[in-house]
Amino acid sequence: MTAQYDLTIQQGATYRRTFRWLADGDPVSLTGFVARMQIRRSVRAPEVIVSATTENGRLTLNAPAGEVSLELPASVTAAITARTGVYDLELEDAGGVVTRLVEGAVEFVPEVTRD
Repeated sequence: MTAQYDLTIQQGATYRRTFRWLADGDPVSLTGFVARMQIRRSVRAPEVIVSATTENGRLTLNAPAGEVSLELPASVTAAITARTGVYDLELEDAGGVVTRLVEGAVEFVPEVTRD
């Protein structure tokens, strides 16, 4: 079952969050997995506000601990103009099986301090 977790991301600040996949209280090994996450204004919105993947380095895996870490640099969050959105985080194993680990709403908090 997909976990529900809402995010609050501050515009212009580095955002970090780690998610852990557990089965019966034990970490699921993520060896051989890739991860991907998208934030959009709504589920059906064509535009992707933020894309994070293991390929682009915004998602990293700690395979033995079952952890997926998200890091969005300040330059990425500063460019976000939306105030709300939705996201999901998917994991794909070496055999092509996709598991949605977590999903939820996103609130973007505007930045006051600027150059």
